[in-house]
Amino acid sequence: MFEELDPLLHQQLRLAVISLLMNVREAEFTYIKEKTGATAGNLSVQISKLKDAGYIEVQKSFKENYPQTMCRISAAGTTAFENYVKALEKYINISK
Repeated sequence: MFEELDPLLHQQLRLAVISLLMNVREAEFTYIKEKTGATAGNLSVQISKLKDAGYIEVQKSFKENYPQTMCRISAAGTTAFENYVKALEKYINISK
């Protein structure tokens, strides 16, 4: 009756990152940090977990001699998010 929620996306900060990327498709680390209110260290760890799962792609480069980290949602990440939302909707609509 209840579908299992993706444990990777069920964590608040990872869900926030994926949600942001679903809307903008690609964002710089500093933008994600600002929007989520996360610390740089915690955000870095959570981004690594999403990257390792194949949910996002991370590209590191330099812009005007400063490091720049860009995050982009992958097709697998989009599918995982959509499945997560569908499963969550079933929890919400269980009595209907």
